[in-house]
Amino acid sequence: MRVRRLAAWTALPLAVTLGLAACGSGGDGGSGGNGSSAVSIQIGEPKHLVPTNTTETSGSQVISGLFSPLVDYDAQNKPYEVAAQSITSSDNKVWTIKLKDGYTFHNGEKVTSQNYINAWNYGAYAPNGQDTNPFFEKIAGYADLQGKEPKAKEMSGLKKVDDLTFTVALSDPYIDFRTTLGYNAFFPMPDAAFSAPGVLKDSYEQAPIGQGPFKMKGTWQHDSKIEVERYDAFPGEKPKVKNVEFRIYQQLTAAYADVLADNLDVLPTIPTESLSTAPTDLGDRYQTSPMSSFQFLAFPTFDKDYSNPDVRKAISMAIDRDEITKSVFKGSQTSARSFVSPVLPGYRENTTGAAGEFNPTEAKKLYQAAGGPAKIVISYNGDGGHKDWVDATVNQLKANLGVDAVGSAEPKFADLLTKVEKKTPVGAFRMGWVMDYPTMEDYLGPLYSTNGSSNYYGYSNKDFDRLVKEGSAAKTQDEAIAKYQQAEDILAKDMPVIPLRFGQNVFGYSSKVKNVQMDLFQRVNLVKIEAAS
Repeated sequence: MRVRRLAAWTALPLAVTLGLAACGSGGDGGSGGNGSSAVSIQIGEPKHLVPTNTTETSGSQVISGLFSPLVDYDAQNKPYEVAAQSITSSDNKVWTIKLKDGYTFHNGEKVTSQNYINAWNYGAYAPNGQDTNPFFEKIAGYADLQGKEPKAKEMSGLKKVDDLTFTVALSDPYIDFRTTLGYNAFFPMPDAAFSAPGVLKDSYEQAPIGQGPFKMKGTWQHDSKIEVERYDAFPGEKPKVKNVEFRIYQQLTAAYADVLADNLDVLPTIPTESLSTAPTDLGDRYQTSPMSSFQFLAFPTFDKDYSNPDVRKAISMAIDRDEITKSVFKGSQTSARSFVSPVLPGYRENTTGAAGEFNPTEAKKLYQAAGGPAKIVISYNGDGGHKDWVDATVNQLKANLGVDAVGSAEPKFADLLTKVEKKTPVGAFRMGWVMDYPTMEDYLGPLYSTNGSSNYYGYSNKDFDRLVKEGSAAKTQDEAIAKYQQAEDILAKDMPVIPLRFGQNVFGYSSKVKNVQMDLFQRVNLVKIEAAS
C-alpha cells in the first residue's frame, strides 16, 4: 500500500538526504527582506519528484509547493476540500469528485478531470514502476493494470463526467477514501507531462509542472538544490514569499551550523547532537509542534534468525526505550509501545503489553530459549542522524542479551531501502513512518499487510489482512476503528517490528524568517512562511 512517508531522519522521520557542507550555499542563502530573495529550506536529495513516484518526505516537501491537493486536513485531522469543490458518495463505493474552476497548470493548461484520470492511470499501470502504485488498488479495474503484461492501461473505475467532474468506482466500499485524497499520489499531471498517452516524458521529473502555489524555477539540481517561485495565477491562498530554495544536505550537523550562521532559513529537524544546546543557541527560533512520526526497528521475518516472534519480543524487552529517549533525544521524542500514532482517533497507549516493557532478565531467558542469533546487526541510513541512538541500542543489546551487536550505516536512506527491497542481508533495520493521511489504516495496511507497499520485512498474517480489509469497508468510523484495533492486537502478538519512539517536529530557523509552521507530515507550510523584514 503506501510508501511516501517512510522516514529517513531521526528527530522526526522522513526526508531523505542532506549535505556534508551546505551544497549550493553560495551568496547570502537567506531570505533577506526583499521579495526576490529565496527562503531556504533544508531537505535531502529526493528519490523522485513525480507525484505518483514520490514516497519520502524530501520529495513530498517539494511537490507540496508545486501541487494543490484535492483535500487537506483541519486541526482535528478532518479532510476539507481544496482543489476539489466536493467529494461525495452515498455508499462509500462510488464517489463523485467535482473540481473547483479556475485552476491552471504552471504552463497555462486548464486543469480538468481528465488530468486526474490520466495521472492516476499512469500511477496504477504496473510497468511504469511507480512507488505509489498500491494507493490505487481500491479503484475498480486496478488489477487489470498489474503484472508484466497487464490486460488494460486504464482503470475501469475512473469515468469522466465533464471537464470538472469525474467518478471513482471502488472495488469495495472504503470509508476513508475521501481522506486519502490529500496524498500526493492523487495529484493531477498536465498533458504536457506526457509524450504519448500513458507515456511520461523523461524530462518531466527534472522540472515538474503542477497546479500549486509555486512553480519550478529552472530544473532539479541534483545533490545541490531545487528552486521554486510563486505562481501568481494560483487561485488559492497566495504564498507570502516569492521564492523558495530547497537546499540539499547530506549531514544535519552542517545544516544546523548554517541555520546558526543565518545561511539557511529553516531546518525541519534539529540534529540529535544539538538537541541539548538548540534551545539556547536559537532562543525562540527553536520550536516544537505535533507530528505523526513513528520510529521502529524492523526484522526480515523471512530470515531464520528473526523468524521466531519470541526472538523479536526478546530484543524489544532488552531495549530501554525510556533511557534512550531521555539520554539521546533529550525528551524531544516519547517512547512508543503501540503501532499507531497518538495523534489519531483509535490510538491506545500500550498495545505491545509485556513485549514493550524493559525487562532484561526475562528478555535474556526468552532470547536464549528461542535460539536468537549470536550477533545482531542493526542497519540504518547514515544521512539521518541515527548513529547515536543505534549505538545506544546495540550497547543495551550486548549488555542485556549477552550477544555481539553492531550498527551498520548505509550512506543514504534510498540505499538502505534498495537493499531491503532486494532482500539483501542487512540484519535488523531502522525504519520510520509519517502518515500519508490521518487514519489508523494508514499505519497498518501499508506497513504490515501481506502486499503492503512498505512491508519490507515479509510479514504476512491472513487474520490481520482480513481485519484491515473489514475496517476499510466499515460503514462508520467507530466500526472501522474497532476492526483496526483488533488488527493491531495481532501485531502485538507477532511483533514483526519493534515500536521505539513517537516523534514531534523539532525544528529551527534563522533570524531572517518568521511564521514558520510545520505540519503533521513533517513539512514546512510554504504558504504561511514569511520574510522577517
